[in-house]
Amino acid sequence: MRLLGIDYGEKRIGLSYGDELGLASPLPAAVEPTKVQRLAHIEEVIRERGIRELVIGHPLNMDGTVGFKAREVEAFAKKLTELFDLPVHFVDERLTSYDVESRLKARGKKVTRASGVVDSLAATLILQDFLDRRSPPLEPDPYGEDEYEDDEEYDER
Repeated sequence: MRLLGIDYGEKRIGLSYGDELGLASPLPAAVEPTKVQRLAHIEEVIRERGIRELVIGHPLNMDGTVGFKAREVEAFAKKLTELFDLPVHFVDERLTSYDVESRLKARGKKVTRASGVVDSLAATLILQDFLDRRSPPLEPDPYGEDEYEDDEEYDER
């Protein structure tokens, strides 16, 4: 399972990578000046990392409806499917870029949008959301409860 997370934008395309470990990691964004160059960047990542599936942020309207931007992303996904013949999964991405920017500000980090860092971090959130929903639920506690809950000796330490 090698996945490429994508946060599509007209000028920048955020990218992230996920594999069997179930953790998404940011990759350098496709920030080249032309669409053709950005697609070539994505193609290189797909080839180098052995990507088998694409996960794309779907920018639904706040009320959950499909608007202009979501249709634009759907057209981009169709282009990727034609070019690379890989399965595409959509993930609701409402507010991911805002979330990333808020987190960076809270840590005192200032990042320019042109770098693509925010976009790739948004792609990481999108992909991690997908991976979390795809992974099996955690195993129940084999003891049926917290093994230290009633342990007086443990409490005294």
